[in-house]
Amino acid sequence: MNIFRLTGDLSHLAAIIILLLKIWKSRSCAGISGKSQILFAIVFTTRYLDLLSTFISLYNSCMKASVIYIGCAYATVYMIYMKFRATYDGNHDSFRVEFLVVPVGGLAVLINHDFSFMEILWTFSIYLESVAILPQLFMISKTGEAETITTHYLFCLGLYRALYIFNWVWRFYFEGFFDLIAIVAGVVQTILYCDFFYLYVTKVLKGKKLSLPA
Repeated sequence: MNIFRLTGDLSHLAAIIILLLKIWKSRSCAGISGKSQILFAIVFTTRYLDLLSTFISLYNSCMKASVIYIGCAYATVYMIYMKFRATYDGNHDSFRVEFLVVPVGGLAVLINHDFSFMEILWTFSIYLESVAILPQLFMISKTGEAETITTHYLFCLGLYRALYIFNWVWRFYFEGFFDLIAIVAGVVQTILYCDFFYLYVTKVLKGKKLSLPA
């Protein structure tokens, strides 16, 4: 395993922990898009469904199976829509997720590595992950601001995808591995974070609150 994949996975894990701690310690899910979290739960479920029948490695099973990603994703959804439902801002979390899920599903059927059920699910998860953050970014644009802890979560999430681009470059150079579907989806996802990265560096890291024109 190369350093870029390891730090990318750690950044992803940090994002998940930051989000869970934010909700649990504040007893509130204000500013968090429940729709984005549902999409991420779908991403992890469809991507790692094969781990029920196929063992790849202990790292893959622990780091990317129900123990971490799937479990935390559904725990987050539970806290947003059940435990702390009264604090959830559904009025601003109004992105039409069907405009993401339906096209992504169709694209996964049309463009994949192998036309099999599990491969289509994996491809669907890759495509969906690239746009799953859009409801959260849309919510921030509607409210015009975001709590500092939420911006840290988004930064770690974006950093994870950026590091995975370097991971793919590393693997291509040293292993000859090249996955066009994962690379294109990862680049698209990283591009979506570009404006946020700029605001994070110019505002949040200088102690200012991230705010946008509402």
